[in-house]
Amino acid sequence: MTRGKKWLTGAAVLVVVGLAVFFNVPAYVDGQMNRVLQPGPYTAGERGDVLHKTLFVADLHDDALLWNRDLLQRYTRGHSDLPRQLEGHMGLQVFATVTKTPKGMNYDSNSGDTDSITMLVMAQRWPVATWNSLLERALYQAQKLQRTAADSQGRMVFVQSRQDMEAFVQAWTQDPTRMAAVLATEGLHPLEGKLENVDRLYDAGFRITGLTHFFDNEVGGSAHGVKKGGLTPFGREVVTRLESKGMLIDLAHASKPVIEDVLAMATRPVLVSHTGVAGTCPGPRNLTDDHLRRIAATGGVVGIGYWDGAVCTPDMPSIVKAIRYAVDKVGVAHVALGSDFNGATQTPFDVTGLPQLTNALLQAGFSEADVRAIMGGNVQRLLLQNLPSAMPV
Repeated sequence: MTRGKKWLTGAAVLVVVGLAVFFNVPAYVDGQMNRVLQPGPYTAGERGDVLHKTLFVADLHDDALLWNRDLLQRYTRGHSDLPRQLEGHMGLQVFATVTKTPKGMNYDSNSGDTDSITMLVMAQRWPVATWNSLLERALYQAQKLQRTAADSQGRMVFVQSRQDMEAFVQAWTQDPTRMAAVLATEGLHPLEGKLENVDRLYDAGFRITGLTHFFDNEVGGSAHGVKKGGLTPFGREVVTRLESKGMLIDLAHASKPVIEDVLAMATRPVLVSHTGVAGTCPGPRNLTDDHLRRIAATGGVVGIGYWDGAVCTPDMPSIVKAIRYAVDKVGVAHVALGSDFNGATQTPFDVTGLPQLTNALLQAGFSEADVRAIMGGNVQRLLLQNLPSAMPV
């Protein structure tokens, strides 16, 4: 073999090795970023275990679609997949689509000039169209969820309308070994500044829309952005269009001026999918008492998270403390779960640990009726009343 051929062979080996490492990095990153602080198996008290098996459990925020996992398979990394969700007696999961996050992301100030998702998208071998389009990234994740539901043999049901939800709840009552899936955006930068893309998202099955994520966008300011401003003129058009389509607006990650602007113009219930409350854990995105009351006044719900940014100390007492605080401020009908599972967070348990939360709420003095509402009944009611009808809008 000539020296040139040897060099080419060596270079080819290096390329193959490099690609192998590149394509395997996402699984490693997934495992490192979505850690469980207290891995299962979990044990709850007998009373909590018994009650939990009768609950319709719903969670308002899971980022599992971002990661290169088959959600129908059980994994030892991350916080959830369908087998573990069914083990945790989940009745409904809202799946969010993450499309862009700034490099060096932090809670205080981020610009939208960089993006750490692009390399992840490429390494996970998403379609080429997703490499440079945030809209295509959202649509791809929507397709991924719909394919998962179609391949699940009825264990996951993709819900888009009130009629879908009513049928699912009726079927779940007869056989709870199934879970509804609802699609949401983690910010509306996938609109790419075009109002007509609201229709693209609606047609793809999105029914809950976060307005901002970790940076200011064309719609308005983020709690973690640079300017942290209110709704832009385009943002006001978007909010009006979302309401006309029957899509629920999610104020998680929104700047305080955006929250104020949306609450001033909202004609339908507003939710916050995953958050904490400033009364137990001060932070740039955690809700003030005034915002809690005004969101509840719309008929909306607030999903309490499990990670440090939401509850300061990611443990069961801190989660229960935040739930108790929110209930005391606005009533049990407006408080729900918003785990932020698989959102590059560290949580005290994975989805199979939810019976422990049921038990902890009982131990904290909540009635069984209150626990039913918090663990999922409030989300079920919100969607039954506010998802769009099956007829096209």
